[in-house]
Parts: sequence; structure tokens; C-alpha cells
Amino acid sequence: MKQTVYVIGHRNPDTDSVVAAIAYARLKNLQGHAEYVAARAGHLSPQTDYILKRFNVPKSQYFHDLQPRVEFYMPEGTETVLEDKSVWSAVEKLQKNGWHSMPVVDGEGRYKALLHYSGFAKNILDILNPERQTAITTSVELIRETLDAQPLCVRDDREVFKGLVLVADDSLETFKKIFESHLSEKVIVVTGDRTDIQDYCIENGVRALVIVSSLVPTKEIIAKAEKKKIPMLLSSYDTSSTVLLTTYSSPVAIMADTDVPAVHKNDSVKKIRPILHASPSRSLTVVDDDNKVVGMITENDLLHDALVEIALVDHNEVSQAAEGIEHYTIREIIDHHRIGTVTTRTPITFINKPVGSTSTIVANLYRENHVSIPLEIAQVLLCGILSDTLILHSATTTDIDRETADYLSSITGLDVQTLGQDVLNAGSHIGARSAADVIKQDKKEYRDERNVYTVSQIEVDGTDELLARKQEFLDELEITRRSHGALFAALLVTDIARLSSLMLVSADKRFLPYITFPKQEDNVYFLKDVMSRKKQLIPLLSELIERYNG
Repeated sequence: MKQTVYVIGHRNPDTDSVVAAIAYARLKNLQGHAEYVAARAGHLSPQTDYILKRFNVPKSQYFHDLQPRVEFYMPEGTETVLEDKSVWSAVEKLQKNGWHSMPVVDGEGRYKALLHYSGFAKNILDILNPERQTAITTSVELIRETLDAQPLCVRDDREVFKGLVLVADDSLETFKKIFESHLSEKVIVVTGDRTDIQDYCIENGVRALVIVSSLVPTKEIIAKAEKKKIPMLLSSYDTSSTVLLTTYSSPVAIMADTDVPAVHKNDSVKKIRPILHASPSRSLTVVDDDNKVVGMITENDLLHDALVEIALVDHNEVSQAAEGIEHYTIREIIDHHRIGTVTTRTPITFINKPVGSTSTIVANLYRENHVSIPLEIAQVLLCGILSDTLILHSATTTDIDRETADYLSSITGLDVQTLGQDVLNAGSHIGARSAADVIKQDKKEYRDERNVYTVSQIEVDGTDELLARKQEFLDELEITRRSHGALFAALLVTDIARLSSLMLVSADKRFLPYITFPKQEDNVYFLKDVMSRKKQLIPLLSELIERYNG
């Protein structure tokens, strides 16, 4: 692959995270940085999916995690050879490029085998065994291509056959005895300007007749071969070179190693290391879902840094980043949250502003860099701001968010209130969605010196539906708590109609007494005027945890 910078938001991304990544990658592209690609570390929420479809914006690339995988270390581009091409054409490619191996493919580009020098040498030695006659699998057309020979009779004969190569440099009588001992076989005869032997071969129906050193046969011989339909080729090479090249005319599939498996571009580096080490050439073919070749990977490739760097948006804490982030160089961070635990190998661009949305920051980066915002990008950026600030009503909303929303509204022709309501409504319906889906949709993990906890958030236009399924959500929160080894797992249910929230909590029994919020019912707390997880809820929870820690 090419050197790539993935612009990626936090795990279980919300609309702001996805939109900011898409918009920032596009900004960098417009500035001439084609290596920037928008990505996401989770599936799209219903709200985000609605927005991207409504404004016809392609989805960002999905990664379940960023653990090192083949694709990230595989150099860009590779040459392949068709299975029905000659070994000689493949060897020429290997020598020309200084490679040790090359994938063999069918006509659709699907992987069939690996051609490498050790396997090739073994097969050639079997063919050139001095204790037996030289027998090869080939076709007249492959012989012609390999020798770059002039066809004197047959113009195109692609039938593949197994034949014996005989060199006719003895007397006619001696050659007859040799030939007659192979009457049951298909014979390829290599000879010079021996009219008697040429005539004998034509009369006795050899499979092909190769004349060396550009010694053109007589017109009578050529006419006789035409009449008998005996393929006759004129080689410019001497006898020994012609014979050697003829042995190299076998289809490359004959010489390739079918025991070397291909690996998938998404396979983990950990998985392929032992397979790579076992490969005779210390190289493997890389394929896609259709088994089509997309590249090669070698042990040497794994000694270098990945061909991937990362730009983080809408987060800067390792606990919220895609799993495996530590394996890559972080080039940039664009965020509006507290500064957390991410460390970098080198100095980077770090933009962190106390605004209500990362989309606000990205929109203003276009303006600061004097880059025109494409219409569809302006549309989704406005959605990102309205989603993350709850139509500019959240406590995190700043004058910068309001001014930026007004600017985007002006250039898109979209009404802030109408669009905002559409956006929030698209994400507010729980319907048949499972509790696990809702909780994972926008879940963040937080850590202090002693504890881990998770807080998910969903906006709804009424809490009755969710409360009717309270136990289902509490059970899923308990599963989440245990899987994270957390002190508690919470779901902030923000009622966009009442501009307040409920919080469902599953917690360690020792922590429950420290939760002092107004209790609406068991494990459910009412948070008046609380709409922001970042600015309102997390500071409150931090105070409770401090008291618990003593």
C-alpha cells in the first residue's frame, strides 16, 4: 500500500467523531496531501448513517482495531505472471526486478502458486536430469515465444502437451534408432541444416521441429511440413541455447510452488509470521476476499515501520482510541476534550480547543487555511456541530460553535433548528435496537490512578420507552462493567425535549452509596439540566470517585 495517514475518531464513534474525520481528511486532500484517508473505529450509529446518506457522503473506512496487519506493511504494487505463460518470461521478470519470488495467477488474477528460485531450480534439475531424456510440458506457441522464433508453418498452436526433446546431431541412421525408441511419445526435435533428418521428422509426424541458428530449410521441406501440418520453428540461437530455452518454455504453473499459501491483506502480522518464516523465499502472496493478488509481503518488510500513520480526531486518550494505536506514529490530534494520556514519539500538530464540537474546529481550519468547504462537507460539518451540542443547547456550546453553525447554515442553505431536529430525531429512536447496540453506540472508557469506568450516551425524545426496558439495559451495563473490569458502567439518557437526563448505572456495591444524585428508582438517577457528558457529567462523577477513593 501507499504511505497512508488514517484520520480516525474514538472507539464507538458518534456523529461528530465520524464527520470530523471525513472533513479533516478532505481538507488535507485539498491541500495536496493525498495520503490522508478518513477512517472510523466502530460501526456507524443510526444518526450518522442517516446524515451520510442524506448528503451523499461516502462512509469512512472501517477498522475493528488497528492491530498490525499485512496491509499496513505491504509495499505498493506487485507484478504477477499468468499460469499459462512460459517459465522463461517469468524468470526474465524476476531477474529484471531483482525479486526472489512472484505470484502465479489465473486469467482473473486469482492466486494459484508462488514461483521462487528454490522451487524453480528443483524442477529444472528434475527436467535436465542427465540420466534420462529431457521431457517437458509445453506448447508450440510457448516454445515460439520463449525462443522468439520465426514460425515457418503453424502460426498459433496453444495445445499444451508433454513431449520429449531430442537433439538430432547424429547420422540419420543413428537418429532413426533413437527416434524409433520413442514412437509412442510426442517428440520435439531440435536440429540444424540437416535436410535428411528434417524430411524424416516430417514424414514420421514429430510434434514440433525446431531449426537452429537461423538455418532456413528448403522451400520443399517447408512445403512438405505445411502439407503434413507439422509445426516448424526457426530459432536464431545455437543448438545448446535452443534446447535450454525450450526447457524453459513450460507453463509457469508447472514450475511454481503450490504448497506456499497466500495470506489475506487483513491478516494480523502475528498470524502470518510463522507462515512467512516457513516460506522458502521468506515471502508470501497477499490476496483480497476474492483470492485476487493485491501484493507481496516479505520478512524484510516487517523490519520497517508500518506504512501507516495516524491523525486522531475527537479524542486524545489511549483508553478511547482504536485498539493497537500504540504501534503507529501519531502525526496530528484535533480535539475538544480534556488532555489525556496519549504520548507521541515526535513533536506533532496538536489542536485542542474548548468548544462544543470537533466539527467546529475542523470547519474553522478550512477558513483559517483559505480552503473553500465543499458543499457536502459543509452540510455534514453542520450536522456534527448540531449533534454534539444538542442543537446548540448543551452546556459545552460556545459562541464559536454558534458563529460556525451560522456560517455553515448560510453557505448550505440549511436551517439550524430544522436540520438539528432531523439529526437528533434520527438517533433518538430505540425501537427494536438491542440494549448492547445502544450502549456500545457511543461508549467511552475513562481511567484515573485507581479506577476504570465507562459512560455511554444516547439522546432521546422521551425516556418512557427506555425505562420500560430498564432491566435489559441494566443487565447489559453489568456485562459492560465486568468486561472492562470497571468500577461502574453508566448510560446517560439525554431527553432532548426536557433538556435533562437520566443516568442508568450498574456499579460495584461499595460504590453505590457514593452516588448522591437524585434517585428516580433503583439504579436510575435524574440529572436536571445535565446534557453534556464531557463538561457536566464527567466532572460530577470524578468528584464521587474521589470521595470513594478516600
